[in-house]
Amino acid sequence: MSKEKIALVGNPNVGKSTVFNNLTGMHQRTGNWTGKTVEVAEGKFTHNNNEYTIIDLPGTYSLRARSAEEEVTRDYILQNPDCKIIVVCDACAIERNLNLLLQVMEINKNVLVCVNLLDEAQKKGISIDLKKLSSILDSQVVGCSATSGKGIDEIKENIKNIHPSGYKTEYAHVKTEDEKIEKRLQVAEKIAKEVVSKDKNTKKKKEGIDRFLTGKYLAFPTMLIFLSLLLFITITFANYPSQLLSSIFTKGEEHLYNFMLSIKIPLVICDFVCLGVVRVVCWITSVMLPPMAIFFPLFTLLEDWGYLPRIAFNLDKPFCKCGSCGKQALTMCMGIGCNAVGVTGCRIIDSPKERKIAILTNALVPCNGRFPTLIMILTVFFAGAGALSSLKGATLLTIILVCSVLFTFFISYILSKILKGEKSTFILELPPYRKPQIAKTLVRSVFDRTIFVLLRALCVAVPCGAIIFLLSNIVIGNTSLLIHISDFIDPFGRIFGMDGIIILAFILGLPANEIVIPIALMAYTSKSAMTDISDMNLIGDILIQNGWGVSTAICVLVFTLFHSPCLTTLLTIKKETGSIKYTLLSAIIPTVLGLTLCFTINLICKII
Repeated sequence: MSKEKIALVGNPNVGKSTVFNNLTGMHQRTGNWTGKTVEVAEGKFTHNNNEYTIIDLPGTYSLRARSAEEEVTRDYILQNPDCKIIVVCDACAIERNLNLLLQVMEINKNVLVCVNLLDEAQKKGISIDLKKLSSILDSQVVGCSATSGKGIDEIKENIKNIHPSGYKTEYAHVKTEDEKIEKRLQVAEKIAKEVVSKDKNTKKKKEGIDRFLTGKYLAFPTMLIFLSLLLFITITFANYPSQLLSSIFTKGEEHLYNFMLSIKIPLVICDFVCLGVVRVVCWITSVMLPPMAIFFPLFTLLEDWGYLPRIAFNLDKPFCKCGSCGKQALTMCMGIGCNAVGVTGCRIIDSPKERKIAILTNALVPCNGRFPTLIMILTVFFAGAGALSSLKGATLLTIILVCSVLFTFFISYILSKILKGEKSTFILELPPYRKPQIAKTLVRSVFDRTIFVLLRALCVAVPCGAIIFLLSNIVIGNTSLLIHISDFIDPFGRIFGMDGIIILAFILGLPANEIVIPIALMAYTSKSAMTDISDMNLIGDILIQNGWGVSTAICVLVFTLFHSPCLTTLLTIKKETGSIKYTLLSAIIPTVLGLTLCFTINLICKII
């Protein structure tokens, strides 16, 4: 059995990953490229007794690399001039794709051209003369509709016999690089005119939708409506599985506790393991998992449909005014689901300066871990019981998120004046609208995002549960160590409109934002372990009895929005930046902002 390596190359949004998935099936893995924090997928398949390894190189518009991802693609092609390459092109935008194809063919003639998305091109009234394209390029050309699997078998049949192209460029003797670029673009345009025919009436439908989603007056109201609906669905439907998981974990905890007692394990150890470590882990799982399992698939469906790039398009102008770019809008949206995912997503930003800005400001938009606290405060003090299960509650959360976005603009602008570096080249490409692949979306969002984030959170939840239990059960003078510490920092908390227990709860909630309120309730009720109190009226009574008023609620609401990201996110920032300095800054910036706002609010409330 012979073995060969094949490189898969193409522009972003040409369906390259879909081609890769169809070729390799489940026989694939993803890892960081050597020396870079760039993920590259690698997969295998066997055909006619030959084994092929497909390397899915990062999408690029040109071999003149502008980012770490594009450098990986460029370097691989330059360092492997004799390897076989499949260049995936978008049938809907063949001219733009030909520019990259011609660059590749200048270095390597062993190219198989895959013209993908023929089904979408047909809907748009675009037809490609594949035989003529093959004749002009003197290369094998395969038509493909990867979403339906059409053309995949033909690709497999042609891979073994990829022959060197006899195509000779018309600009081989051009002197300067700029002239070469200009000539190449002219050649791409000329080829496209020869092989593409279009129906002029087919653009009207897309332009009508884009006029609605990206228009001057409708773009931002539409984004707010989408955001409100996304939050409404997440909040409403996450409650039921959260309650179910909580009840299951409660029974499991009881069984584990009784089992440990039955095998003569000391009571103190049983309490430590079950009421400390296990309870915190179960709490985080029951609170985090359902919202993420709903939010991430919905988010990914919008991404697959083609709406997220349009959000970046809409927000590009305000972000540019703040010294950043529209790609930060995408990472900011990811941060609503999880700040750790948002930080990882900052890899798509080319400029190191703008990437740092996006990383440092990502936690200014609350992740789903902060939603339980926000929902509780809004329900008890502002919206009324049950209101958060309606669109009204989602609207309140939307207003809060809009405020966090405005502060993201503000802090991004300040950082752009402080940090040094060049602006990135941001190509505002609006991909075609596509029917989302629901099954693949569910699998990808659950395993690549939800489970990944949850496992990271649980790793830091174990020591957190142990620390919280010890602090609440070590007693000095009839008072737990937890209360001693909260009393010590209480004067500090009062300056910012809160108390020592709230501040300590935020500190101990560093591993996971979900446990801030349970810790505070545990301290207020003098319990030795965290208790799930789902009755909002009871929670309200406890908080009011311990000195909470509207001003306290507003300050806690603000500090929930703006404080250090969780430990999982901080570890992700350290991994992405490789810098302790930027990791500390990402914790300090939102915390200082939150404390400043709380101090101001508290001062105004006292004056009033």
